[in-house]
Amino acid sequence: MQRRQFLGLAMGGAFAGILARAVAATELKEIRIGYQKSGIFPAIKQRRTLEGVFNPLGIDIKWAEFTFGPPLLEGIATGNLDYGYTGDAPPVFAQAAGANLDYVAVLPRHASEGIIVPEESPIQTLADLKGKRIGFGKASSAHTTTLAALDKAGLAYTDIKPVYLPPADAASAFARGAIDAWTIWDPFLAIAQRGKVRTLAYAKDVHDPNNFLLANRNLVTQHPEIVNKFNDVFAQELQWADTHRDELAELIHEASGVDLESLRVAMKRSAFTALPVSEEITAKQQAVADRFYKAGLLPKPIAVRDIVWKWTPGA
Repeated sequence: MQRRQFLGLAMGGAFAGILARAVAATELKEIRIGYQKSGIFPAIKQRRTLEGVFNPLGIDIKWAEFTFGPPLLEGIATGNLDYGYTGDAPPVFAQAAGANLDYVAVLPRHASEGIIVPEESPIQTLADLKGKRIGFGKASSAHTTTLAALDKAGLAYTDIKPVYLPPADAASAFARGAIDAWTIWDPFLAIAQRGKVRTLAYAKDVHDPNNFLLANRNLVTQHPEIVNKFNDVFAQELQWADTHRDELAELIHEASGVDLESLRVAMKRSAFTALPVSEEITAKQQAVADRFYKAGLLPKPIAVRDIVWKWTPGA
């Protein structure tokens, strides 16, 4: 499909004109996106769908890769990024630190994160994690899953020995026995599961996990039309991904070098839906924040609803 045809379908002539005038009025020149190997953004980057929509409006799309969510949101908070895609914990910690960002969409998760132990480990249940060294990224979605798992097992955070590690370092520590268990997301989880490991629980077994699309508040305030359209295009890409999972895995493999078979496993068990952040989702995210505060991991309580922006699909 030629670019002109694509734009006609994706945006509509009337909307394109309004959007172009809005952009020109405030001289938006680029959209800077933070992404991780674990999400769909590497494939979107390969497909150049966002470039096809925004470049004709004079807006460049810039990409920056991060190992996990907290440093990505730091980029948004400092104004060095405009968009990012993370799990549920990073925005909670970012809000507590006064970050200048908003939730702009929710992406429900399924079996894309879990707690694993070596195959021969004596740890058989979540309750057996008491006193053990558990590796995970601090302020990451794996941190949320770990807390939820402890709650389900009747354990306190002080009952374990948390070891804060980014994915690559945690993989190394797990392989050499420096940690007893590892809470991790796909595709790292799928890669590990190809070895001699057992999965104690998936995230969905201990809580109701979500991922989020977040944006710098200055962009949300000054260019709501852009944010709305960005979300619309992202949602369209997710619809494509839902029916092209093998192709999606291949694109992410080409972009990231991550093992293809592991990516295929990860894509098969992933959810591909983007929705506005509803009152129900806000309440669930508030429960995540309250759990961290109760565990003494947040410096103060926060109100999630204060940074929720209402996306209107197709507007």
